[in-house]
Amino acid sequence: MDLYRIDAAADELIAPTLVAAFDSWIDAGSAATTAAGRLAEGGEVIARFEADLLFDYRARRPTLEIVDGRPTELTWPELMITRRRVGERDLLVLVGPEPDYCWQELAENAAELARRLGVLEWISLGAIPSAVPHTRPVSVLGTESEAGLLRGDVHAGPVGRLRVPAACISVLDYAVSRAGVPTVGYYAQIPHYVSGEYPAAAIALLRSVALHLDLAPDYGPLEEEARQLRVRLDTAAAVDETTRTYVERLESMVDEARLPSGDDLISEIERFLRRGGTEEGQRS
Repeated sequence: MDLYRIDAAADELIAPTLVAAFDSWIDAGSAATTAAGRLAEGGEVIARFEADLLFDYRARRPTLEIVDGRPTELTWPELMITRRRVGERDLLVLVGPEPDYCWQELAENAAELARRLGVLEWISLGAIPSAVPHTRPVSVLGTESEAGLLRGDVHAGPVGRLRVPAACISVLDYAVSRAGVPTVGYYAQIPHYVSGEYPAAAIALLRSVALHLDLAPDYGPLEEEARQLRVRLDTAAAVDETTRTYVERLESMVDEARLPSGDDLISEIERFLRRGGTEEGQRS
């Protein structure tokens, strides 16, 4: 049984690239889904996935809106693909909550769907907690299914073997690449001490996608949001000596061009997951 329903408009695609992002532990600061949402804005939905088969509604409960004591609207978690025409080709954006169930079947469906839609390349977006300061430009790490696919100033890394708990987005990325579709991933590094959304990282991911696809980036309100958050973080560091000292130590590491090792990343990710990842730690 297919886990998705596709519209007739999908038959008219021109040289599509698909960008994918899930709300999950690998979406620290909501950077990836925020960036994907900007890319999808103004587009038309061409495919929807079967939410009842993919989500645990006790973990991702539908949102009930109550006005003056009267239930007025129920919004369910959705996973969908949106199409936007960019120049003379199509951009497809797969975005939504990370599924709870059927990962292997979903991966098979994603590979089949990529072939069916004629996807020329797959771009995964993510964000990971790291030992980096908010006072420096957001660094983006890359993955690629074969050498030479990444563009701009993003390189594949970190060097060496890295074993981490797989996210669903990575499972799909892997399945699509095994089906013969070139895949790349852009992963922003988020200061692990920041809770809530981190718009500077969403901007960095949008910039990476724009460079990859040779597009003009559209940041919308993100630049002002990033500026306001930077002011709040600077103020917090200024009034607390321990925080200020820690940020300065992170700055010195970055200024010495010390790239994170695999062990560094694993350590930060494990700490992030112990705090509950995106759904808990980011709200603390």
